[in-house]
Amino acid sequence: MSTDSGPEGIPAATIIIFRNAADGGAPEVLMTVRSRTMTFAGGMAVFPGGRVDPADFELGATVAAGSESTIDTAEAAHQIAAIRETLEETGLALGLSGDITADKAAAARTKLEDAGALAPVLEAYGWSLDLDQITPFARWFPKNENISRVYDTRFYLADLGTGAVDVAVDQTENTRLFWTSAQGALEMAETGEIKLIFPTRRNLERLALFASYEEARAQAEAIPVKTIVPKIDTSGGQPMLTILEDAGYPVTSELLETVARG
Repeated sequence: MSTDSGPEGIPAATIIIFRNAADGGAPEVLMTVRSRTMTFAGGMAVFPGGRVDPADFELGATVAAGSESTIDTAEAAHQIAAIRETLEETGLALGLSGDITADKAAAARTKLEDAGALAPVLEAYGWSLDLDQITPFARWFPKNENISRVYDTRFYLADLGTGAVDVAVDQTENTRLFWTSAQGALEMAETGEIKLIFPTRRNLERLALFASYEEARAQAEAIPVKTIVPKIDTSGGQPMLTILEDAGYPVTSELLETVARG
């Protein structure tokens, strides 16, 4: 698959990682702040993720060809990319099964940086993919003639449960990792502590509806994933950026002049 920004966009994937809150309140999600030097969403708070590499498609083709597989190559590749990017950016080994310890995850992260692909890491540690840990949640393709690199991003959900796992920022593309409730992230944006692009804000508003990971997963499984392409609506007094009404989002429009689009 082409990785240029043509009609299909640049394929990308991200995981929204949940953990239980220590105080028993709303679940927390893991967010990262991108380096201000990054071309796309520089300085913005986002979920861990990145583009789908050719090696992800190669491994995805192997997964799709498996005798018991019900997933196509593209979907498998996106889930693999989400798993790879999460290990690379946070040190968390999600979507994997085998003898996984904190020390092995740290070593695997280093090996991934050297190899640049997930398959050699799986082979080295005797791990296997466990895509059942990953739940498709959304797909965003925010086309914009003012953005030179357009990403077609698939979002997934995963759960850490107790969340008693260390995370560490990679210091290359990102400058900070932090846990917060979805509502907490929205409040941080209101006070200016973090900045959010349009898709991240809408996803946080949707995530804030849920009192648990199980609730989020149940909604994700009940609502088929549709590609969300934001549109400008000029029918009212002021231009609005709008999205689909039936994709599970409580807020489906925002004044265009207030939108941060990457």
